[in-house]
Amino acid sequence: MAKGDGPSPGRRAADRGRYGKLSRERVLAAALELVDREGLSALSMRRVGSELGVEAMALYRYAPSKDALLDGLVEALYLELQDFLANGGEEAPGGAAGGPEWRTELHRIAGATYQVALAHPQVVPLLATRMLAVPLARRPLAILQDHERVLTLLEQAGLDTSQAADAFRAYTSWVLGYIFVELRAMVDNPDEPDPAFRLGLHRMPAQELPRLREIAPTLAEHGGPQGLAAGLDALLDCFAQTAS
Repeated sequence: MAKGDGPSPGRRAADRGRYGKLSRERVLAAALELVDREGLSALSMRRVGSELGVEAMALYRYAPSKDALLDGLVEALYLELQDFLANGGEEAPGGAAGGPEWRTELHRIAGATYQVALAHPQVVPLLATRMLAVPLARRPLAILQDHERVLTLLEQAGLDTSQAADAFRAYTSWVLGYIFVELRAMVDNPDEPDPAFRLGLHRMPAQELPRLREIAPTLAEHGGPQGLAAGLDALLDCFAQTAS
């Protein structure tokens, strides 16, 4: 065999980290744990390799670029969402529980997405940036399966293709948008006990921003699953009325 043909013993050894043989799942899990702990700025092939006890080059067969690693983090969230739903996670809120099955299940998916996202807040920005950068057909299968699941339920609601597309856009926008609002930065000084100074309201001109200053403390509170469900009910009511 000529030099460079096939993997060498050294390369095979490089594919075994301090915790055993590498796999895509283990690489993504290590990347997710790193980002959860230190944020997206800490993510690099070198750091993930260090977490696994291998050289960075050993990771390229599982994530060939930094962008692929970022897409893998989004995939990891959706895989966790799949597992969460498959194991019965996140019951639908009381108002949805007595409704038709399609509506109850849409609530359950929304609630589970909320829970998974809030468990990994450092990764949530990628739900926006990678969706903007990656065409539909090139997204990881776990993401496409989530899309398929929602569209199937909208079809069960009696929506035609055009109505289902509109409802899918609105549903996705509401769920992800609500998560982004829940996780936006609000606290200016976490060590400040006074609520006004904690939020940095003294930095906002009172005459120009009276309404925003007044409502800021309330905006800083999480709306929680109840707020997510209430908005989703209003949205689904609109589309249920148009169902053929």
